[in-house]
Amino acid sequence: MAHELANLLSDVGPIVFYLVVWGLVFAGTALFVGVFIPFITGDSLLFGAGILTGTHDDLSIWILAPGVGIAAVLGDQVGFWLGRRLGRPYLTKRNGRWVQAGIRRAERFYELFGWWSVVISRYIPWGRVFIPPIAGISGMKYWRFVTANIVGALSWGVLITVIGYFAAVNPSVRPIAYVVAGVVITISVAAGARAWILDRRARRSAEAVVATSGASRES
Repeated sequence: MAHELANLLSDVGPIVFYLVVWGLVFAGTALFVGVFIPFITGDSLLFGAGILTGTHDDLSIWILAPGVGIAAVLGDQVGFWLGRRLGRPYLTKRNGRWVQAGIRRAERFYELFGWWSVVISRYIPWGRVFIPPIAGISGMKYWRFVTANIVGALSWGVLITVIGYFAAVNPSVRPIAYVVAGVVITISVAAGARAWILDRRARRSAEAVVATSGASRES
């Protein structure tokens, strides 16, 4: 990713580079792009952009990182309002078995964690795409969504970008930066795995209830 970003920077210059990075972060959630290309709109993009900023004097982390955070907040806002205005059909019409599986998983995740699901989902590739519209569909109060959205999107966007920057600019901090990045990625994977496990347990419990109910009627 860093190599591709370096080529982009050399081709278009700093201003367009910023706009492209911010646009990808925004589109990852607002336009569902993150469903199909999560690595180009998620952690890898931010970490690579941070590294590139640390090695190019014509780029500023003070411009890049806040912009990433704002783009992430705005992308989630669009997802929330699309869910609020268009309802469940907005997600139902999304094609693909694995997309629908991700939607069901995100719905369960939201049911389990509520406000925190919006914060945590920013660190989970499928979560950051599906949770905002699900929060809107579920009737989450807007002020509650805004607070969770700001905490999750800003921490994710700024943190990972700055970690990449320090991994490049300061050799003494580089090992710590890589460790922190590893921890963030591990937490993301763990949260996604936990949601998947809880979803499977919930479905098995529901199937067991249905089977028991059916057996009772037959008897």
